[in-house]
Amino acid sequence: MANPLYDALFAPLAGQERPFLILPDGSAVSADGFHRMIARFGNALRAMGLAAGERIAVQASKTPQMLACYGAAVATGAVFLPLNPAYTADELEYFVTDCGARLLLVDPDRVAALTPLAERLGLRLESLGPGGSFDALADAGPDSLTPEPRGPEDLAALLYTSGTTGRSKGAMMSHRNLLSNARTLVDLWRFTEADVLLHALPIFHTHGLFVASNVVLLSGGQMIFLPKFDIEQVFALLPRATAMMGVPTFYTRLLDDPRLGRGTVGHMRLFVSGSAPLLAETHHAWAERTGHAILERYGMTETNMLTSNPCDGARRAGTVGLALPDVDLRIVDPETGAELAPGETGMIEVRGPNVFQGYWQMPEKTAAEFRPDGYFITGDLGVIDDQGYVTIVGRAKDLIISGGYNVYPKEVELVLDEMPGVLESAVIGLPHPDLGEAVVAVLAAAGAGPDPGAIRAALSERLARYKQPREYVVLPELPRNAMGKVQKAELRKTHADLFRRTAR
Repeated sequence: MANPLYDALFAPLAGQERPFLILPDGSAVSADGFHRMIARFGNALRAMGLAAGERIAVQASKTPQMLACYGAAVATGAVFLPLNPAYTADELEYFVTDCGARLLLVDPDRVAALTPLAERLGLRLESLGPGGSFDALADAGPDSLTPEPRGPEDLAALLYTSGTTGRSKGAMMSHRNLLSNARTLVDLWRFTEADVLLHALPIFHTHGLFVASNVVLLSGGQMIFLPKFDIEQVFALLPRATAMMGVPTFYTRLLDDPRLGRGTVGHMRLFVSGSAPLLAETHHAWAERTGHAILERYGMTETNMLTSNPCDGARRAGTVGLALPDVDLRIVDPETGAELAPGETGMIEVRGPNVFQGYWQMPEKTAAEFRPDGYFITGDLGVIDDQGYVTIVGRAKDLIISGGYNVYPKEVELVLDEMPGVLESAVIGLPHPDLGEAVVAVLAAAGAGPDPGAIRAALSERLARYKQPREYVVLPELPRNAMGKVQKAELRKTHADLFRRTAR
């Protein structure tokens, strides 16, 4: 029995001395060297007693070692759970408890802070990266490995997502889910072994890990592997790249730099944008400045990619392109489920080999999110034109996408409502010139009212930075409709120019 993901993505690296990961200092990790790292890490997992199907949580910086842990998990049949390094210990506890993780890998400087949590949960804690305990254990073992047999429907990864209410949900991704999408994107975006991807995305979510990395691995290309988006590093290393994948913030920041021009990117083959809406004005400004049309696409944690503007053909500003060849996409009436005609706005529903298996240990929630004919209800509202191009017009829920990161208002509101002087809160996303949307807290005052400075300080200990409100608005009360529901749409409309006003 084979191991589908390992055989397609990682096995071909063996014996190849070509560069695979180009690091910021110009040094490189060879394909074979990376393959041997995966083998050492996989043997270390087995030495710890990790069995196929057990969960490994990784909350670590973006390094070759972090990426190799993904490969090692795939090779040994373990289920890989990447977590945002910005999560606090309180946030981390939920994820590792919910998934029943056997092992938590973190940066060396996080071990002391997380040891009490690991001891309380009976969770093995090791450090990952240069000087890390996991690396030391791995280096003592062999650098060859026989992969664990797995089937296409076996679980490969868990990625946590959430709605605006309730607890976070673990989206179960199988070998088939991940591999089918990678194959489709390699073909659609014309990736080959000649490509060098400038990779400045995080690798704890779908975009950086299962889109960017899987596409390069499957095509046999290379990655310029940057820890984060650093504009100086990007300009220094762009001459070595043929493609870049990013969030809209990457493109707005590059457009703000006078060094960007046709001469800077004339050698590039492809620019891809996702994870947040790309403003049409950004698309047009980029095309005018560089001669390149950004390729925008659309996907979700639960599905990987669903649509894409074409590599060859019109890339239309403001749209997310056409449904992928192996994806069935329809627009339906949110109330009745009846399919709508082109040009009508409704709920986006999808079906295909990339669509996840369901939510971890939530059968009722899983059943509620799928139609009887297998279509997944995305929660996004959209419209398809007569040529098949999809435009996202809104979200059925109040999800905020800030700088490419998902922020779920209810999670922030629960913390804000505990603060002194806050009667209740409403968290909304407002247009922001750099982040696309920025998190804003609207607070109803109680007693003497809230102290935004004290709230900022308190939230810094409770929530990851990207979830923390950029601005606070204090009102005597929140607007409500006749049913008593807070009118967030009214708040968004009233304060739509907040960041334009503060920029003046």
